[in-house]
Amino acid sequence: MTDLTDLTVAEIRDGVSGGSFSAVEVAEAFNANVDAAQTSLNAFIVPTPEKAIEAAQAADAKRAAGEPLGKLGGVPIGMKDLFATRGVQTTAASHILEGFIPEYESSVSQKLWDAGAGMLGKLNLDQFAMGSSNETSYFGNVISPWRRKDGGNAALAPGGSSGGSSAAIAARLCPAATGTDTGGSIRQPAAFTGISGIKPTYGRCSRWGIVAFASSLDQAGPMARTVRDCAIMLEAMAGFDPKDSTSLDLPVPEWEANLSGDLTGKRIGIPREYRMDGMDADVAKSWEDGIAWLKDAGATIVDVSLPHTKYALPTYYIIAPAEASSNLARYDGVRYGLRELPDGAGLQDMYAATRAAGFGAEVKRRILIGTYVLSAGYYDAYYTQAQKVRTLIARDFADAWAACDLLLVPTTPSAAFALGDKSDDPLAMYLNDVFSVPASLAGLPAISVPAGLNREGLPLGLQLIGKPLDEQSVLNAGLAIEQRARFAAKPARWW
Repeated sequence: MTDLTDLTVAEIRDGVSGGSFSAVEVAEAFNANVDAAQTSLNAFIVPTPEKAIEAAQAADAKRAAGEPLGKLGGVPIGMKDLFATRGVQTTAASHILEGFIPEYESSVSQKLWDAGAGMLGKLNLDQFAMGSSNETSYFGNVISPWRRKDGGNAALAPGGSSGGSSAAIAARLCPAATGTDTGGSIRQPAAFTGISGIKPTYGRCSRWGIVAFASSLDQAGPMARTVRDCAIMLEAMAGFDPKDSTSLDLPVPEWEANLSGDLTGKRIGIPREYRMDGMDADVAKSWEDGIAWLKDAGATIVDVSLPHTKYALPTYYIIAPAEASSNLARYDGVRYGLRELPDGAGLQDMYAATRAAGFGAEVKRRILIGTYVLSAGYYDAYYTQAQKVRTLIARDFADAWAACDLLLVPTTPSAAFALGDKSDDPLAMYLNDVFSVPASLAGLPAISVPAGLNREGLPLGLQLIGKPLDEQSVLNAGLAIEQRARFAAKPARWW
């Protein structure tokens, strides 16, 4: 029989409901993989094998009683440690929240448990979701399971901020996981590790119970090995939540049932502004391959223009830190989490000492940037201007939809880089988001799917961006690429 940990979400769900194997067998297999890889990959902050077994036993009992199992019955998943989980430590990978155990469950995780999923553990990430390489976690770097084929043993970045999620899925530690995407934090790590991940339309998934980074950008989404699995997960995660004022009061479509790789009649736009000088040759080739695959699926290719694309990255790195400086002001050492109280210190001294000890360097950098652009002398010069440019970027997309139904672009400007390569240069690190940030600023659905391997044997991803609320077309086009790319590579086990 195929190793249970090589099965997809759909295969596990169908196998458990059909009696081919038990949910407990699946949970035990993944728990064993998590335990074996923890020292080498550091993908989990808190493994929860007992939670996975508990949910699996419930699924097996339901099947034995002839009861329906739910959309994710018998499927164990990983939970990014940005989602509050009742009774299980939730840290956002920061020292300032170390030891915080919520008395409540995030809306998204509750929906997943209600659908029958079990939790294998809380996954590592960049601290407060701020990073593109998973090097800013207080709990240590996540190591990608991939290695360059030349035999080099350099530890590679799994992407960020959802690097624990991407590494765990690629290494078969879980079949799927939750991620969050503020400027590319689902799509970029998915591309780096050869898996799929979709950021839905802003508001599709509730933000209630997710540790906030930038509230007008943050959006939860699924990460998995296949497009179908992403559709299954997203159906379970999405839906209106009255506790989130930005939640969309709309029915959840049947994305899985309506999956189709036939793109006849669809127009795919290729934005000329994404063809940058000095683009990596392998990335450029994968983009051309993607265009050919979509043509083969019946789509028409059209050139489009998104003229304000060049302003997207600076706009994002004004708006996101500004919102972060506001959101992170709640971590003061008074109500929960870390408290540093030097002898003889007053209230302001406690605030300063707690934040100095609790926040990492990248978080401090973004708080400082955000506080600066919101300050009285610079608010209009930076923050107000950035919001105006954000409107123009969103308008570019709206204009493009007159000529096309979807956009095809690379997910990242390169394949995974070695840990440490960019950590001393924040600007070089921020450039990893150059292709993913525009869709985030406009609140659009976007998916990354594996497109192949580069000359070093590392995965490359292609990104499809769709109209607001049109996740179906995004998933369908992702499926069309998946069917033609036939990406079956997985990292050789070294851990």
